[in-house]
Amino acid sequence: MAATRTDGDPGLFGPGSVTWQAHGDPMMWVAGVRALYLQALHPRAVRGVMQNSDFRRDAWGRLMRTAGFVGTTTYGTTEAAERAGARVRKIHSMLGATDPDTGERYGVDEPALLLWVHCAEIGSYLHVLRRSGFPLTDAHADRYLAEHRHSARLVGLDPASVPANRAELAAYFARVRTELAAGADAHEVDDFLLRPPTHPLLVPARELLWRRVARLAYDSLPPYAHELYGRSAPPPATVTRRLRATGTLLRLVPARLRWQLPPKHILRAMARLGPGVRPAPYKIGRQAAILDRPGEGAAD
Repeated sequence: MAATRTDGDPGLFGPGSVTWQAHGDPMMWVAGVRALYLQALHPRAVRGVMQNSDFRRDAWGRLMRTAGFVGTTTYGTTEAAERAGARVRKIHSMLGATDPDTGERYGVDEPALLLWVHCAEIGSYLHVLRRSGFPLTDAHADRYLAEHRHSARLVGLDPASVPANRAELAAYFARVRTELAAGADAHEVDDFLLRPPTHPLLVPARELLWRRVARLAYDSLPPYAHELYGRSAPPPATVTRRLRATGTLLRLVPARLRWQLPPKHILRAMARLGPGVRPAPYKIGRQAAILDRPGEGAAD
């Protein structure tokens, strides 16, 4: 059996967490695009993005920065995770947005906006992973959400205010539903995700690969999101079959090959803690059993 070092820093979550196993799955990329679609439906939140970044010209950079943050907080050292959180909080504290209708100026670090971004992101990760066949039970899902009160703290939220299980997350989405709308900013995000600017030679690849990912991410949104955007989606059963087929195909790519892509957070974690900590779906049940033993596992 592969050795695991006990003297290395396990980081914010550690190899015993659901997060450690789940975030190594390739369907996280589809989930990340779904999160962007969902986040864009909060007018105040998406306005903060559009007024403070060159989204169209640097969308790939934004995606990679988000992926880097998730990778660092999941697989990096505790110090690296805390530094990443401090950097995000500092940037957010300096940014604001203006409501064009009322002239109101507000900070992008308003707790309500941070909570929406967090819930849309973590909820999308959980939704896509489960629906695509990653082996997460209801108990695993609740543990995953509870674990992410840690990542919520890093971006400036009070962990006690963050949904810690599926019931609380569903109640949150029900409460915030009346605040959502697909305005001009949301439609600009939608348009970009379907047709991101690219080099003319890469247009065929965009049409063949990227649009499939974007459409699948869009189709996996809740029905109210389709209604707001004004674009229909296939029946839920069809979307689920496509998510499972995509997940099955992507999981056939050897993990070591996938993890070679920058920024290689998982490989660095394995170098720090030993090869035995490599994330894998089959470890979910084992880790949950260990964590459920009295006196063992990380505190929520």
